[in-house]
Amino acid sequence: MYQTATELAQIGNHKDDQTGAVSAPIYLSTTFSHPGLGQSTGYDYTRTKNPTRDILEGALAKLEAGSQGIVTSSGMSAIQLVFNLFPAKSEFLVSRDLYGGSYRYFKELERQNSSVFHYFDDFDSLESQLTKKIDAVFLETPTNPLMQEVSIADTAKLAHKYQACLIVDNTFSTPLRQQPLKEGADIVVHSGTKFLSGHNDLLAGVVVAKESDVGERLAWLSNTTGPTLSSFDSWLFIRSLKTLKIRFEQQERNAQEIAKALKDFPQIEKVLYPGIGGMISFYVRDASKINHFLANLNLITFAESLGGVETLITYPTTQTHADIPKDLRESYGLTDNLLRLSIGIEDSQDLLRDLAQGFGAFEE
Repeated sequence: MYQTATELAQIGNHKDDQTGAVSAPIYLSTTFSHPGLGQSTGYDYTRTKNPTRDILEGALAKLEAGSQGIVTSSGMSAIQLVFNLFPAKSEFLVSRDLYGGSYRYFKELERQNSSVFHYFDDFDSLESQLTKKIDAVFLETPTNPLMQEVSIADTAKLAHKYQACLIVDNTFSTPLRQQPLKEGADIVVHSGTKFLSGHNDLLAGVVVAKESDVGERLAWLSNTTGPTLSSFDSWLFIRSLKTLKIRFEQQERNAQEIAKALKDFPQIEKVLYPGIGGMISFYVRDASKINHFLANLNLITFAESLGGVETLITYPTTQTHADIPKDLRESYGLTDNLLRLSIGIEDSQDLLRDLAQGFGAFEE
């Protein structure tokens, strides 16, 4: 058993005995020949199984300490795949503060009258609402964008007491900082677009199941519904994972420096940072100056998404969380003076100088 950095760097190596290729080949074929009637090489049709994708899914399962990994065409298709496990009229308890796209999908399921969703703000409100009617708990920790944390281990223990499944979105922390399956969760999901692939050039989702029977069911559903990640994108994902530890640790070091420095900026009311990872949110004192602040940035890019090597700044109110109604959003602290930073691998001093330049707009 090797250390994580070694496992990541070696993904795909020693997999091609015929040629000895160090970089795993990209199998672009959509179909595979059969040796004879009733015979198969193990590969028949690429939606079902692909050699390049197999390498990626195996690596992700190992990284999250699960039995089976499944990669999909986006983070939202990964979440949809997981929710396909549950029958109609199932009830779910979900983190109140969560990605706006997840909220939009859950509201659509409610509109279709196919599922019921309840929301919790912290462990106490989770505990007060959890009953045997709840089929699963969907947990973001830290949450997006308010960086709230809830104990995975405590949530798992409570959920299993009521025979509820625990699903954890581990996009922000990555398995480098927390492995939810080891803490009792049943399923982990990621937007693979973010830290795992980390170059703002790939759209992907990840599901990892703890138990093999759940993994087999998810694989069957993936084959049936077809949210398949292409072989080329699977190869890009493999290439990106090799540097995950190096990238993430640099992003985290930068974020820790920047979060500390931001507390001394007079234009900032409050900094939200959980102490790990590359994501920081902060409230500014004057929301009317945000547009000028963004216009004054030269290095940091105003854009949606997160987790890439380039530092991005996002305004959740009009971007990632725009589908959450204003009154609801503001009721739990997602107000119009909040900004979210995804810290990249640039020099932290350059990033701080750019932020200081942006905050010059507050003095104009």
